[in-house]
Amino acid sequence: MGLLTLLLVAFAGFAAQLVDGGLGMGFGATSMTILTATAMAPATASAVVNTAQLGTTLASGLSHWKFGNVEWRIVATIGIPGAIGSFVGATFLSRLSLDAAQPLTATILAAIGLLLLIRFARTRVDEQLKKRQESRPLLLGLGTLGGFISASGGAGWGPVTTSALLTRGRITPRRIVGTVSAAEFLVTIAAVIGFIFGLWEEMVANLAAALALMIGGVIGAPIAAWAISRLNSALLGGAVGTVLMVLNVPKVLDFLGVENTAVLVAVRVIILVVGLWLSISGARRRRRAAAENPPVDRTLSAPPTR
Repeated sequence: MGLLTLLLVAFAGFAAQLVDGGLGMGFGATSMTILTATAMAPATASAVVNTAQLGTTLASGLSHWKFGNVEWRIVATIGIPGAIGSFVGATFLSRLSLDAAQPLTATILAAIGLLLLIRFARTRVDEQLKKRQESRPLLLGLGTLGGFISASGGAGWGPVTTSALLTRGRITPRRIVGTVSAAEFLVTIAAVIGFIFGLWEEMVANLAAALALMIGGVIGAPIAAWAISRLNSALLGGAVGTVLMVLNVPKVLDFLGVENTAVLVAVRVIILVVGLWLSISGARRRRRAAAENPPVDRTLSAPPTR
């Protein structure tokens, strides 16, 4: 892999970390989309992303633990099934042919983009906590599904788990992000083990790319912490979802037999216009809602006052 390509991969890690630092999700989806755009095979790109995340998820989990943002009970409940699903997903993707892996990965990334766009186009979720703990079956299911999608598509842990938990509103947002980030380290370890069994030679050959992606992410982390406080996270999330759909929906349509260039260009333009319009509208509605109803930050574990 040439120097120019490695610099592009490092930029992918940098950009992905800026997104992830503001949304609590997006490192995998953003970096996977950029890596596959360089003609890297989907399975190899997913292996590279997960290898890089060994460093980024560990640093993220430790940081959230230091600031008291982690519910350790939920980390174990969601992280262990997530690791199992991730191992299965990595093994599954490693055994797919390139022709079969490309449309699968594009479909997953497009679906993640749609999920992000829908989530951030809405008025913000009510952050007043419903005083009930999350059920164990739900956490087990979320972990398994998120882990499988994360490994097989190179992304999806954050969009699946974070979005679902935020929507239910039973844990404060900062603890959701911290808990999901801490659990992701377990998911990443399992994915890397799965890829070692199936793609060892490819992982060794692309180790430089994984290190470049990791370095870019590490450089982007402090900048994200500074910049995100000045950016609208809803607008950023919607924009990321729109970009993922613009890049991946045409690949899905092409696989389904839609090969007309004019049609594919029109689809891209429509997604871009509608997505940005929804993102901007959602950001405005959230800003108004935040001004009218400031969030109350309480923890799940805090006992009720008697």
